Amino acid sequence: MTHSLSCLDVSFAWPDGDVVFDGLDLVVGPVRSGLVGRNGSGKSTLLRLIAGRLHPQRGTVQVSGELGYLSQDLVLDTALHVDEVLGVAGRRRAIAAIERGDVDESHFHTIGDDWEVEDRALATLGELGLGAVSLDLRVGELSGGEGVLLGLAAELLRRPDVLLLDEPTNNLDLAARRRLYSAVASWRGALLVVSHDRDLLELVDQIGELRDGEVTWYGGNLSAYEEAVAVEQEAAERVVRAAESDVRRQQRDLADAQVKLARRVRYGQKMWNQKREPKVVMGARKRQAQVSAGKHRNLHEERLATARESLADAEARVHQDDDIRVDLPETEVPVGRRVLQLDDVRLRTGQTCALELRGPERVALVGPNGAGKTTLLHTISGDLDPAAGTVAVPVPARLLPQRLDLLDDTLSVVDNVARFAPGADNNTLRARLARFLFRGRDSDQAAATLSGGERFRATLAALLLAEPPPQLLMLDEPTNNLDLASVRQLSQALAAYRGALVVASHDLAFLRTIGITRWLRLDRDGLHEGGLHDDGLHEGDPPA
Repeated sequence: MTHSLSCLDVSFAWPDGDVVFDGLDLVVGPVRSGLVGRNGSGKSTLLRLIAGRLHPQRGTVQVSGELGYLSQDLVLDTALHVDEVLGVAGRRRAIAAIERGDVDESHFHTIGDDWEVEDRALATLGELGLGAVSLDLRVGELSGGEGVLLGLAAELLRRPDVLLLDEPTNNLDLAARRRLYSAVASWRGALLVVSHDRDLLELVDQIGELRDGEVTWYGGNLSAYEEAVAVEQEAAERVVRAAESDVRRQQRDLADAQVKLARRVRYGQKMWNQKREPKVVMGARKRQAQVSAGKHRNLHEERLATARESLADAEARVHQDDDIRVDLPETEVPVGRRVLQLDDVRLRTGQTCALELRGPERVALVGPNGAGKTTLLHTISGDLDPAAGTVAVPVPARLLPQRLDLLDDTLSVVDNVARFAPGADNNTLRARLARFLFRGRDSDQAAATLSGGERFRATLAALLLAEPPPQLLMLDEPTNNLDLASVRQLSQALAAYRGALVVASHDLAFLRTIGITRWLRLDRDGLHEGGLHDDGLHEGDPPA
C-alpha cells in the first residue's frame, strides 16, 4: 500500500477572521518531504490540520495509513513514566504478571504478538541516544532535549505510515541532532517535516515552499531548492523589467496620442470658427472626430491597463524577502583590546570558567543541553552573579536571550528601541529601523502584535542600535524558531557588526556563516578551547 496524505480545497481561518488557507490543495507521497516558509505563513497550522488537532472550515484532509505527529510545542506530563509516554506500559505490566504466574486471559489479549515490546522500546531509545534512560524513570527527570527525543521515540515505536515533525531540532544539542538526522535519513514511509535546520533539510527528497497560502514543490534537498528558486527569481525579475518597460512605452504612446488628439481638436475648432464649410458638414466632421478620438484614446488606455496588469502579475512572482542592510561602525573593537575577562568564575551550575577575549573575536559556544551555556551568558551580562570569581566586561555589552523578552509589549517598535537609545531623536530612530525592515507605519506596531520573525528583528534592532553601541554582543540560541529568511537576515546583520561576538548555538550551518574564529565548549568539566577546526567538536559529537 502506498502511504500518503492529501488536502483538497482546504480553507481555514482563525476566530478573529484571519484567513490562513483558502482552497489549499496538497499531496505528499511516500518520500521524505521538507516544508519551508516565512514565520507566520501557516506551516505549523497546516501540520495541525493534517494531524486533526484543528479542523478546516471547508475541504477535506485524508491520510492513507497510521499517522504520527511530533508537535513543536511538545509538552509531556512530568509525572508520567517513560514507558507510559512510549505507550508500552500496559504490555510490560501484562508480561510481568504472566511471568509471576498470573495467566489471566486479559494479559494475553493486551500483549498480542508483541512479547518483545520492552526490547524494542529500549532499542529505539538507544538509537536516539537515550540508552541510559530507564523505562521506569519519570519524565520530570529528563532534560528538555531528552523529552523531545522521547516524544520521537514514542512515534517511532508506533511505526506510523505517515510522520509529521514540526521543528524537531529546536532545543536539541549537537549530539541529539545527529541522532534525529539518522532517524530521518533511515525513514521509509511518508514524512513531512517543518524545519529551518539546514542540515536536516539536506536529508529530504523534496522541498515544499508555503507562500501566500499555497505550496509549491521542488525536487531535491534544500540546496537544490535554493538553486531552483534563485533561477526562478532571476527569470521573474527579468519579466518585471520587461513589464516595466512596456508600461513606460504605453504611457508614452498614450501621451503622444493625447497630444495628437488635442491638435485635431484645436484644428477642428479653428475650422468651425472660420466657417469655411457648411455647418452640417462641419458638425458631422466634428462628431466623427470625437468618436475617432474616443476610440483612439480608449485603445491606448486599454493597452496601458493591460501592461500594468502584466507588471502586477510579474511583481507577484518576485519574492519580497527583503534583506537587512545595516552599517555599525560604532561597534568596532580594535584588535587586541580586552572585551571580557573571567577569572576563576564558578557558575551556578557548578563549573569553573576562565576566559579572556580580545578584539573582535567571533566565538562559538557549544556543548550539550543543560551544560550551563545560558547561565554563562547571563553571568557575563550581569543578569546573574557568579558563585565565585570575578567577571570583567570593560566595553558596552548586550545579550540577545532565547525568549526575546526584552521588548515591552505595551510599547510600539520605535518606542521600544528608544528605551535602549534615549539620546536619539524620533526621526533618527525611524531611519535606522527602516534598515531592519520596519518602514513607515511598521515601526508604530505594538510589540504585542508582532509575529515571531518581526519580534526577533525588533529585538535585534533594539540591541544593535542601543546607546552606547555594544562592542560585545552575546546571542543565546538565536536561530531557534526562525525561518530561513530570518536566519539569513540575522547573518547579514552580524556581518555588519564589528564588535566581539559570543554565540551559543547548536546550529552548525548558521555558525559557519558568521565567520567564527574561536570555538569554546562548555560541559560538566568546565569551559574548554574547542580548537579552530571546522566544527570545534569533540569525540561523540556529530560531524559537520
